Amino acid sequence: MEKLEQKGSVYKNAAEKHKHLRDELNKQTKEWVSKRDALNAQVRELVEQAGKHREERDALNQKVRESKVVRDELNKNVSRITEEYRELKGKNAPQIAPETGNPRDRQQAPPSIKQLKKEFSDLEMRQQTQVLKKEEELRIVKRLKEIESQIEGLQKDEETSDEAREKLRELKEAKSEAEAAHKVVSEYAEKAQQEHDVMISLYEQADALRKQADDAQANFIDCKKRADEEHKLHLEQVNSFRQTDEQASTYRKKKTDARKRKTDADSKKAADDIFARFKNGEKLSTEDLMALQKSGYL
Repeated sequence: MEKLEQKGSVYKNAAEKHKHLRDELNKQTKEWVSKRDALNAQVRELVEQAGKHREERDALNQKVRESKVVRDELNKNVSRITEEYRELKGKNAPQIAPETGNPRDRQQAPPSIKQLKKEFSDLEMRQQTQVLKKEEELRIVKRLKEIESQIEGLQKDEETSDEAREKLRELKEAKSEAEAAHKVVSEYAEKAQQEHDVMISLYEQADALRKQADDAQANFIDCKKRADEEHKLHLEQVNSFRQTDEQASTYRKKKTDARKRKTDADSKKAADDIFARFKNGEKLSTEDLMALQKSGYL
């Protein structure tokens, strides 16, 4: 009997131990589920925000494409006006007389502003770096003045060309419009890039949180599996305890029944002895009478 009680105590303690572990693991399981769900909620929110920035980026990219069309058309207009302006400048340049074959009829084309400036620079350098005779220096000074006068004249001719001046104004205006259009393209492109960068950042944050959620899910599965195993072990120990307890109860009942049978037999024998004494006319005590009454003799 003592061994059964010890065995039952071992089973009971083991059952309590597995129950405690099971409950602790179930608590952790709920915590992991809560953490996983919270992380997944954050992931959904970040993905939703990223989606909005993606839509805004796409809308801005569409504006970039549309603005580029406008800008490209304006650039074409600038190229066209530039070509027209160059043609006008060419028409306003002094003409060279046709070649007749007679040396006296040959005319040299007047020098350009660029050529005159080069000649001016060369003469100036010669005047400053070389030792010249007075007559030669006077000729150089005179020529420098002539060149300055020619340059001023040519520049004035260019500036006073009404048609060229109007075309230049038109060109500046076209360039200004093209630059403004390009600025619009750049602004839309910059905003689109900003939206793209924010979108990527949000997706990266969502990916990081999703990994944490996956880890929480893995921990949840692990805790759930271990909790189920502890629950199984708990039930096994409970069943073993019950079986042992039943065996102990059966043993105790048998022992009690045997003790009762012995007690009953002893009581009956005692009652028989008392009744025999009663029949022999002996005086019985109150206890003897109660024993006879209990045994059914009275």
